Amino acid sequence: MLTRRNLMKTTAAMAAASAFSIGGRARAQSADMTIGYIADFPNASVLAIAQDQKLWEAEGIDPSIKVFTNGPIQIQAMGAGSLNFGTIGPGALWLPASGRAKVVGVNDIGFSDRVIVQGNIASITDLKGKKVGVPQGTSGDMILRMALTKAGMTIGDIQVVPMDPATVVSAFTSKQIDGAGIWYPLIDTIKPRVPDMKELASNQDFYPQTSFINTFVARNEIVQQNPDLVKTFLRVMKKAMDYRVANLDRSIQITTAFLNAPADATDKVARSRRMLTGKELDDFTKDGTVNKWLTDFNKMFQEFGTVKDPLPPEQFYTADLFTSA
Repeated sequence: MLTRRNLMKTTAAMAAASAFSIGGRARAQSADMTIGYIADFPNASVLAIAQDQKLWEAEGIDPSIKVFTNGPIQIQAMGAGSLNFGTIGPGALWLPASGRAKVVGVNDIGFSDRVIVQGNIASITDLKGKKVGVPQGTSGDMILRMALTKAGMTIGDIQVVPMDPATVVSAFTSKQIDGAGIWYPLIDTIKPRVPDMKELASNQDFYPQTSFINTFVARNEIVQQNPDLVKTFLRVMKKAMDYRVANLDRSIQITTAFLNAPADATDKVARSRRMLTGKELDDFTKDGTVNKWLTDFNKMFQEFGTVKDPLPPEQFYTADLFTSA
């Protein structure tokens, strides 16, 4: 017979079990919410905003966030099982197109990439046979290849020197290389040391035919096994993107503090980009614009010999997860 005392005990036990279940689920989600990012405004700002605006707390999650120097290294970490989410530039999109990860959303459109050269070089064609530093598999690699193609050249016409971004800066400033495929704000570090450097190509030269998008990516297994966690990640990212569009000045301040970076350099990069809202990207996903961007990159990757047979965007962009988040 269910007495009032027994009822109270049963209710208390159920509440405790429910709280334990919710707490356990939150801990599990927090453990799986491992996020990589590149230390620049577009990729770090969403995470800085999410922290500042307590967007993770609203989801009951305490994420683990780790900085990386580029996108390919993040996807390597995903392959090793040590990272579930990341933010990458367009140069690394060949990896999802090869099936190594999933694109789960678009972040923004960038105009920060350049081909830079020493002062004694006047044109892209003058780079023939010269040493050019580039972080391979990045947007710097992509802008370099596009500039060479536009000039009627190929990557085989130059001496490519693979380098991480920081090494590009030191090698260029010490004149160990003749040119580089690199981006702002790193170029701001180079300019005072090499005042006669030139910029011979930029993203703007190829826009809007080619849009250099930054994207959110996820480990294949987490997309398959825990789509709800992917939606949680995207829900936070969309809120952060909306805040960034509505509060750009404040977002620059937040990100400058988050990165401990020079304020003027962060400001310059932020204002050189096209920021997008979650609603805009939902619409771009539904009308096929995002798939067109990804298809254009696939064609370039084939032309460059990076990927022989890239997957169609429908197989590596999780459109349904993005629009339902």
